[in-house]
Amino acid sequence: MLSRLFKLSSILLLCLPVFANNEIYITQVGTSNNFNLDITQDGDDNVVRLSVSHDNNTVDIDQTGNDNTISWVSYWGSGQAWGGDLDGSGNSLKFEQYNTTGSDVNVIGFHINTNDNNVHICQGKTFTDVNDSTCESSATAEYGGHTVNLDLHSGNTDLKGSQETGTGNADHNARIYTYGGDNNDIFFKQKGNGNKTLYFTVRTDNGEQSMVQKGDGVHTATIDLTGAYTTDLDLIQNSNSNQSYTLTNNCQTSTGCSVTVLQE
Repeated sequence: MLSRLFKLSSILLLCLPVFANNEIYITQVGTSNNFNLDITQDGDDNVVRLSVSHDNNTVDIDQTGNDNTISWVSYWGSGQAWGGDLDGSGNSLKFEQYNTTGSDVNVIGFHINTNDNNVHICQGKTFTDVNDSTCESSATAEYGGHTVNLDLHSGNTDLKGSQETGTGNADHNARIYTYGGDNNDIFFKQKGNGNKTLYFTVRTDNGEQSMVQKGDGVHTATIDLTGAYTTDLDLIQNSNSNQSYTLTNNCQTSTGCSVTVLQE
C-alpha cells in the first residue's frame, strides 16, 4: 500500500517546494482517476493545500494540534491557485481538525465545481444528525476557533459539516455559498461554547438544507434562498444567550419553498 502511494504520488501529484513547519502542497495532474490520499498531521502550524481535477477519488485529511489549515481560499471563485479546488466528480472528501490548546485556530476553505461528491467536515468533531455518518468525540478538551468557507458550484453534492468546542470558548464561523447546480443536501451544525455565526446562500433548486446552532454564546444566522424549484430549509438555534437570524427567501415556484425556524 505504501509503495503504491508513493507511485501514485510520482504520477498524479505535483508536490511544490518544501516549507517550514508541517506544510503539504498537492496538485493532481495527469489523467488518472480512483486514487486514495490519506494525510495525518500532528503538531503545530499544519497546512494542507490540495487541488483535485479527476473523478472517483478518496481524500482523508486529519489534523491535530495548533493553527491548522486545509486548503484555505476566500469565499468566492476558484481556489486552485492556492489549493482548495475540486474539479472532478464522484469524489469523497473527509476533513477533520482537532485543537489541543487555547491558542489554536482551525481553517478550512474549498471550492467545488463538479457534481456527485460527498464532503464531510468536522472541526472539533461531532455530527448527529442528519443521519450522522460518524465524526463523534464530545470535545471536552477542544479549544475551538473554527472557520469554514465553502463555495459550491455543483449538483448532487452531499455536504455534512460541524464545528464543536469543548473546554475553550473561541468562536465558530461558517460561510457556505451554493450556486449553479441542483439537488444538493447540506447539514451544518455549530455546537459548544463560543459565539456562532453562519452565512448561508442558496442559488440552486431541489435541495434539503438543515442548519443547527447549539450551546452557549450568541447565535447569528444570515440566510438567502433563491430558486425556481423547491428548496427546503430548517434552522434551529438553541442558546441561553441572544439568538437572531436574517432570512431572505425569493422562492420562484408556485409550489413554494418550505422554511422552518426554531429558536429554543
